Amino acid sequence: MPKKSKTQSVKRRTADREQPAVKRSREEQSDTSPLCFQSPDTLFESLIQPMATDRFFSEYWEKKPLHLQRSDPGTAAYYQSLFQLSDLQSLCSQGLEYYRDINVVRCVNGKKKLLNKEGRRLLVLKFHRRSQQVSVCCQDELWRIQEKLECFFGALVGSNIYITPEESQGLPPHYDDVEVFILQLEGQKHWRLYNPAVPLAAEYSVQSEDSIGIPTHDIILKAGDLLYFPRGTIHQARTPAGVNCSIHLTLSTYQRISWGDLLLDVFPSLLSDRSRRDVSLREGMPRRLLLSSSAGLHAERLAASLRSLADEMETGAQELSFTHMKRDFIASRLPPYCQLSSPSGRSPALEDTVILTFKDHMVITVEPRPQSTDDATELVVFVLHSLKNQREGHMMGDSCDDQEECSISTGLQFPLSYLQALQQLQLAEQLVVAQLQLPSQEDKLNLALALWSENLLRVL
Repeated sequence: MPKKSKTQSVKRRTADREQPAVKRSREEQSDTSPLCFQSPDTLFESLIQPMATDRFFSEYWEKKPLHLQRSDPGTAAYYQSLFQLSDLQSLCSQGLEYYRDINVVRCVNGKKKLLNKEGRRLLVLKFHRRSQQVSVCCQDELWRIQEKLECFFGALVGSNIYITPEESQGLPPHYDDVEVFILQLEGQKHWRLYNPAVPLAAEYSVQSEDSIGIPTHDIILKAGDLLYFPRGTIHQARTPAGVNCSIHLTLSTYQRISWGDLLLDVFPSLLSDRSRRDVSLREGMPRRLLLSSSAGLHAERLAASLRSLADEMETGAQELSFTHMKRDFIASRLPPYCQLSSPSGRSPALEDTVILTFKDHMVITVEPRPQSTDDATELVVFVLHSLKNQREGHMMGDSCDDQEECSISTGLQFPLSYLQALQQLQLAEQLVVAQLQLPSQEDKLNLALALWSENLLRVL
């Protein structure tokens, strides 16, 4: 999977802030927030209320924009609590850095102009010039929201806050490579949306005013409102006259989570495995093929090989593996919104009933053992998780220099014979350790203890 550019990754991550010592109780959450954090599903339901989730995905997701106007003062008040202009000064004292945590931009003659200062640390920001927009990476309450949304989507979720003064526009018309949810926190913002130049675009692009046509949607977003639009939707936004300042939050997701991305991940290992079993794929190409301009003459043979491979995939004879996308997601995502140190509760015994915890923060992959050679490939099972991820690494990929240390800190490795037992735990609501489908009592206990030591299993 191609690596994200540094600029994109930094702008869409959460800022490094001190983690709260304890996760707030559900009672405290329900008292202060219109969002329901009971589960990833309930959080998304409350985020797009009164729109039903099923209707949203059938009528709007990847299809067309949605504007939800909110008359509930509680929602507007909660949105405003996520970030206020008065919060910016205190954030500056925490050592924000240009490009990483904050960007100052202005739309000049249809182009984005960066106004970031030199130096690493931002101490004071004077916000007085027209047409300057400040984008700030976000903090604790958004960690709580994004972490749940990453579980809901099974994809990275970034956030950015935009502060735009009166009669100002920070960015020219453009489209993004992400699904976008806009939450208006304070003031108002005038949004104009246009038909996509590239439906479901896979990259960011600025568009000229004379090429975008007339708006399909002309919207004034007010505090408490939500606006969604699919990737590829051309858009521009401006703070209207008479509005002192507009602050909105962008939640973005589904960057490079397409069927095409999946095929790019699946095919290398798929073809490599097939080549080991099919001598026809190991036969040499015709002489001088690389010097020829008529390689298309051999398309029939290549198509026949792909057709045979597709038949094996369809019948289940060929296993599919998309480990790179899984590893990138787990390495780049947020950790759970709670403090984790030593394993919770007592260690499991054979007679104990146990349950997997943080299921949405772990993935199971089957891969060659790292020390395997081409002549003797041995498959092993990896249980990868994000419980030990650091917030400052959100959407930055696996930055660990010591690969052995990284693999230890983010997951566990088991023999292939443990796969069925791990899948058994994933599917079961709860299970007695002795019922694990492993050949010996020692194996059953070893698996349970290994998962417990990583905070992935708890005794009921």
